[in-house]
Amino acid sequence: MASATLNIKVAPRRMLPAREAADYCGLPAKRFPHECRVSPVVMPGGAKLYDMHDLDRWIDSLKSGDDVDDDIVGRLG
Repeated sequence: MASATLNIKVAPRRMLPAREAADYCGLPAKRFPHECRVSPVVMPGGAKLYDMHDLDRWIDSLKSGDDVDDDIVGRLG
């Protein structure tokens, strides 16, 4: 049986469009903009991309219970 070596290099990406950011967070693309508290970064040329580091911090805040919806807290007084 012949053997082969496969050498794959994957270039790391930090900035993601909304659909890929939703996939990264495990959310449906339609729900992502309503549930994700991370704002996209407006890149030169106008593209709005999500920083994976910001998404990671947001997910970590959900795990620790630090993500409080300020709008709800404001309505409670």
